[in-house]
Amino acid sequence: MALALAIGGAGALWVIFRADITALIAFDVGRGEAIYFAGCVAHALYTPLSRKLNRGESAVQFAFGILVAGAVVLFIWGARDLAAIDWRALPPIVWITLIYLAVFASSATFVLLQYATLRLPSAKVMAYTYLTPSWVVLWQLAMGKGAPPAMILAGVALTVLALALLLKDQLKPAPS
Repeated sequence: MALALAIGGAGALWVIFRADITALIAFDVGRGEAIYFAGCVAHALYTPLSRKLNRGESAVQFAFGILVAGAVVLFIWGARDLAAIDWRALPPIVWITLIYLAVFASSATFVLLQYATLRLPSAKVMAYTYLTPSWVVLWQLAMGKGAPPAMILAGVALTVLALALLLKDQLKPAPS
């Protein structure tokens, strides 16, 4: 499992740094990347901690509690900015995006993550996050941005290999 996690991490980094070893070694991280990294650490801690902190609540109840707590923190943190927005002047696409983010990108994801966390080992649940850079590559292809260089595809292949290694027990047919 450790080998699979290392392969997946290496593949994800290879894609993120666009197969540029000098960019990887320089690891020049700005404020935005540091904030994103802190979010990734929090996300990685969520899976093992949610299993430990769950006291028998259903996945929906647990996710609801997490989302309410997160909303309270965000409202406190961003109260000044939220008060400055002219909410009635926002175009419909902003409201559609907010609804999508609230329902699918947040609520549904947390419920599904919680459901899986209570039934699978944490490493297997988090294995799918290694595919995030690969999904970005696929979205770029879908939007007509063109295929990345072959060297980047090697990183995509590593993340898929890591996922296959982590999920190999589930891929075997059940004995009859």
